[in-house]
Amino acid sequence: MVSRGIRGATTVEHNEEQEILSATAELLSTIVADNGLSPEDIAYVYITVTTDLDATFPARAIRGMDGWDLVPLMCGLEIPVKGALPRCIRLLVTVNTTKSQKEINHVYLNEARALRPDLAKR
Repeated sequence: MVSRGIRGATTVEHNEEQEILSATAELLSTIVADNGLSPEDIAYVYITVTTDLDATFPARAIRGMDGWDLVPLMCGLEIPVKGALPRCIRLLVTVNTTKSQKEINHVYLNEARALRPDLAKR
């Protein structure tokens, strides 16, 4: 087994608590489903948001998911680069897996598909 990073990103329409929590939960759930994971496979999740999202900590969404209470989580802010995609939530999920880099399914939802069209499958 090796540690691999799985990237994911999504966007929300508004800086609202419930919208941020729902989008974060949807993104993580999709990453988990697309890669056949369980919380036991996860070493940690690093979550970042753009500076225009400050209504809540997105980690709260993950803490509320069944079985995720022991997975280490960390929230941070993206560097505010001019012209960056607004209202964006990103996840870096580090997993212990036997999959190769090519077998990992990265997930980009909503407007975040534009960040990595080569990896966006939805």
